[in-house]
Amino acid sequence: MRITQLLTESTIILDLQSGSKQQVLNELVEQLDRAGKLIDKAAFTKDILAREEQSTTGIGDTIAIPHAKSAAVKAPAIAFGRSFKGIDFESLDGQPAHLFFMIAATDGANDDHLEALSRLATFLMDEKFRVRILEAETKQQVLQVVSDKETEVDGPADEVTAATATTKTSGGKILAVTACPTGIAHTYMAAEKLSGRAKERGIDLKVETNGSSGVKNRLTDAEIAEADAIIVAADTKVDMGRFDGKPVIQTQVGKAIYETDKLLDRAVAKDAPIYKHDRTKDADSGTETKSGFYKHLMNGVSNMLPFVVGGGILIALSFFWGINATDPASPQYNEFAAMLMTIGGGTAFFLMVPVLAGFIAMSIADRPGFAPGMIGGLIAITVTGVEEASGGSGFLGGLIAGFLAGYVTVLVKKVFSGIPQSLEGLKPVLFYPVFSILITGVVMMLINPPLTQVYSGISAFLEGLGGTNLVLVGLLLGGMMAVDMGGPVNKAAYTFGIAMLDAQNFNFMATVMAAGMVPPLGLAIATTMFKKKFTKPEREAGKTAYVLGASFITEGVIPFAAADPARVIPSAIVGAATTGALVMLFDIGLRAPHGGVFVIGLVDGGAASILMYVLAILIGSFVTAILVGLLKKNVAVTT
Repeated sequence: MRITQLLTESTIILDLQSGSKQQVLNELVEQLDRAGKLIDKAAFTKDILAREEQSTTGIGDTIAIPHAKSAAVKAPAIAFGRSFKGIDFESLDGQPAHLFFMIAATDGANDDHLEALSRLATFLMDEKFRVRILEAETKQQVLQVVSDKETEVDGPADEVTAATATTKTSGGKILAVTACPTGIAHTYMAAEKLSGRAKERGIDLKVETNGSSGVKNRLTDAEIAEADAIIVAADTKVDMGRFDGKPVIQTQVGKAIYETDKLLDRAVAKDAPIYKHDRTKDADSGTETKSGFYKHLMNGVSNMLPFVVGGGILIALSFFWGINATDPASPQYNEFAAMLMTIGGGTAFFLMVPVLAGFIAMSIADRPGFAPGMIGGLIAITVTGVEEASGGSGFLGGLIAGFLAGYVTVLVKKVFSGIPQSLEGLKPVLFYPVFSILITGVVMMLINPPLTQVYSGISAFLEGLGGTNLVLVGLLLGGMMAVDMGGPVNKAAYTFGIAMLDAQNFNFMATVMAAGMVPPLGLAIATTMFKKKFTKPEREAGKTAYVLGASFITEGVIPFAAADPARVIPSAIVGAATTGALVMLFDIGLRAPHGGVFVIGLVDGGAASILMYVLAILIGSFVTAILVGLLKKNVAVTT
């Protein structure tokens, strides 16, 4: 089947009117519905949004391919929309998308349909094809570009043709597997990108695709045995047992599209851990036990953040009526302020540490780890054994409880792995929770009193810092927020700020938020002040960076850092460190853990402190902007 049998004039929008990701999705769904391709528009929209929640379909290079297999689709179809101004689609490269292909596949789509849909995905890897689509003036021209491309590859070729191509070289044999949850677009785009770059570089590569139409170009046992390294780019489960003992790079399918050369470099250099297959499966979910300290920690932190952000902002809002507005004995008492404090501090913040511990444990041991993790976290904040302490061992105790509960549960699961099959159903509802909660609870009851003293001591030490020492801490935390723009170092600094927020020390939260705003704001200012240093797309991205920076989204600087890391990253670090030091020097506190400029009004100390806080952010941003302007060379300015 040819692509032009699925993409027709009735499903093409040459000039999208949308201004946001949600609007684009709605506009394309509406076009499919008007063309008579859908049974239930609302149900298909729900399926499209569910796919977006798994991972963005904005793959970079100005392309987005929202897609879904749905019972709400009457007939397989492709809708195309084009936006000349570009729309933020949370793309992998951080750039706005201009070309949108919405793929609608039926639940029972046959192989011909699926191959045509996936073949379009591989075509979009060709830059000349994208340019011709972007320049087409009529719907007929769009269809002609697609038809010409199909003719170029001799009609309806199998979607993995390019992926199967290999070029012999002395550099060894590399294998790859690509898979995405839907198996329509990203699977084949990743295969096409990997095989195309490998061919250009003379690398011997074979790619297996795990798509909607099944596994194609399957790797054989002999090929796996001979392979020097294996790349598994997948957002869904693939058969990993066959790679036991081989160097394996595991990553997201989007990385194979966006960081192709980096993955190939690692594979050629055999820069990959030896994969050890764990054949013990979780009886509840059938998934393998996860590993990785950072991944477990971030799973806890990310699930805890809604409690921290929502609770923190409500607590901060309660002080609008006065610093003692929540105290019934104070003349400032306000019933609504007390209600906000109860919701934010008494409830949301109270749950913060147990939720952190529960989700860390769940990341390690899957669902059986959640209950013991929650209980261990609750013990951490309630059982102090220290008369003068309040809040127990806090964030520190929650971290320990989470990892303790996770690995205790893993041990319990292994102990009960040999029980008779007739008792299998009792494991998740009886044996796992009873023994995991018992062991975790006893250990936490024993270690939490000394942990509480340690945590109280650390908090007291940090609160006692002053002058130069405090400025140096701000300098360090600020610099960490700009090192990797949302990566492990950035998250470590932010997590520390949350921990100190829990300990009622608000200066650290103010520091990390202000510093985290600086990198994108600094680059945005640089694109305005030094236009000759940036291309037109970079200057356009600078406009978006103003909004992202003001919203405390440090990741807004990633497009600039990826394009010129040697100049952008050091400039961002210096600017953010400057802001961090100034916030500490000015002794500014902030009870809200997120929100950027939208919560600046919640800064402790009134108007004077707010002005000093804004000044610290602006100084750091201009430091970054000026350094970038001095370090970068002029580029040919496009209009």
